[in-house]
Amino acid sequence: MNSSTPPFDVIIIGGSYAGLSAALLLGRSLRTVLVLDNGQPANRQTPHSHSFLTRDGETPAQLSAIARQQALAYPTVQFRDATVTKATRSGDGFIVTTHTGETFSAQRLLLATGLKDVLPDLPGFAECWGISVLHCPFCHGYEVKDKAVGVLGNGDAGFEMVKKIQHWNPGLTLFTNGPSTLTLEQTAKLRQHGIRILETPIVALQHQNGQLQALELADQAALPLDALYAHPTLQQTSDLAGQLGCALDEKGLMIIDGAGKTTVKGVFAAGDTHTMMRQVLVAAHSGLQAAFGINMELFEENF
Repeated sequence: MNSSTPPFDVIIIGGSYAGLSAALLLGRSLRTVLVLDNGQPANRQTPHSHSFLTRDGETPAQLSAIARQQALAYPTVQFRDATVTKATRSGDGFIVTTHTGETFSAQRLLLATGLKDVLPDLPGFAECWGISVLHCPFCHGYEVKDKAVGVLGNGDAGFEMVKKIQHWNPGLTLFTNGPSTLTLEQTAKLRQHGIRILETPIVALQHQNGQLQALELADQAALPLDALYAHPTLQQTSDLAGQLGCALDEKGLMIIDGAGKTTVKGVFAAGDTHTMMRQVLVAAHSGLQAAFGINMELFEENF
């Protein structure tokens, strides 16, 4: 560790909405804070963010820029562009190492590294992700209501997705991308609601600059479509939780208590690391909650 680098009260790994929300409260609490972030948020392709009171419709980049500016207005908060590759306990605190070999120490760690989407290997899917291939009707449903919309899914997961989406888009199509694994009861229920079930495998997504135009199917048909809902596999963006020994649940999410504490003393988590509710406002609240928890621990420890 550089001898000229003093230890921080808190190092926040991940400088998106959860991390910056925590930095803001911790800065106002006179805590020395270092935020380390590599500038790759999960919603970087998403054109607009919704359901954030007073900020509905702004771009994710706009929200991040405002949040960073406001957090850095407090002199004890620093921000550095970096990817943290290693985190270890050192005495009563922690040492983190970045991709450039720099090291920093702190009394507490806050992991706000988020989740990453493991996208299917379909041509055009990645380019459309977050733009016209969507994961959440609460985030995007209003913008594509009453348009030609499909759901990519099968079995129980596909059925449950359709149950939500059809509120915005009656008469949508469920693409099972191969033989259906729906139960007879589920199939009957979908047909009762006018939901078309198409089992033909998908070959590619035809699009213009991420805006879906049609699904290209294995039978050489091209089905016009304005948007497609899908739930790709999720996994932790970073392996730092594993390095530190933080427990994960059966979905791969970090286990925390109501104050944001993980199962490892001194390590907190916020944002998408511990929840499937992947919305900006939820992440910001989670960061605030963790910052309160960190403050409470430090109050008790230092009094």
